[in-house]
Amino acid sequence: QDTATCRLKIWHTSAVKKLGIFTLVLLLAGCASASNSSTYTISQDDVRSISLESQGTFSVSRVVVLANGVAEIMESLNAGSILVGRDISSTEKSLESVPIVTSGHQVIPEKVLSLKPDLVIIDASAGPRVAINQIRSAGIKVIQTPESWNLSDINKKIRAVGEAIGASKGAEALIARMDQGLSAASVSNKPRVAFLYLRGTSSVYLIGGPGSGADSLLDSVGAIDVGAQILDRPFNTLTAESLATLNPDVILVMSKGLESVGGVQGLIKLPGVAQTSAGKNSAVIDVDDSLLLSFGPRTPSLLEQLVKGLKKVAP
Repeated sequence: QDTATCRLKIWHTSAVKKLGIFTLVLLLAGCASASNSSTYTISQDDVRSISLESQGTFSVSRVVVLANGVAEIMESLNAGSILVGRDISSTEKSLESVPIVTSGHQVIPEKVLSLKPDLVIIDASAGPRVAINQIRSAGIKVIQTPESWNLSDINKKIRAVGEAIGASKGAEALIARMDQGLSAASVSNKPRVAFLYLRGTSSVYLIGGPGSGADSLLDSVGAIDVGAQILDRPFNTLTAESLATLNPDVILVMSKGLESVGGVQGLIKLPGVAQTSAGKNSAVIDVDDSLLLSFGPRTPSLLEQLVKGLKKVAP
């Protein structure tokens, strides 16, 4: 399963009591560049991660990460050497040699215990709960870090990770660098953007609304998330009527989602898309699934690329 599916699953696991929908959707797995000249693709190779240059010292020596985005933060804190296990959502190339201790999104306690960690980092979605309790019962320290679903949450998460591994000073230094990076350039024409979450192979077609995560990114670069302005929920069923009402200038999608509907030409065939300004102009930005909602050390660079994309495709 890809990182984006895991990322969205994590959001819905924590929000399902409020929304009561989409959990099954986000367990389903959904970066090809679009061929049309008015589209813009942002891949992992297009962004860079903000990292500390100096090597720090840590209060732990063997860490298993079961929280989305934490492995990336640890690497930015130069703590990759103490990372001995990870969950499926940690997909950075530099982590390929670190064992995965989950089956899909389910933690396998035996795999965790076999790595002899002195710390396991989880978030609210890590589970099943019986597996986490088994790890705790073995005398291993388990710390839960906060999730990040908008730009303002990033510093809280970095600070929590730093405290967990005994690198609070490093965390504050990383936060200072992140804050500088997040003051990226913005667009001046306030393009109207709709974020669509697509999994064509599973017939899942959703429009992002307030709290989807994309709304925070778009707002920070001066764009308007039309779904967040009008719709009620973070993710809403795509209909021709709803999309026509929103009438975005640009459509933002994840790369695998775009691929799952047959690229830009397949996207335009979805209900209502061809009738929008974005559809008429094939104005589409697709972002690698592991990037769009990662909210971590790569986010400042992602915002720079998002601005470039909006300047290219927006009318």
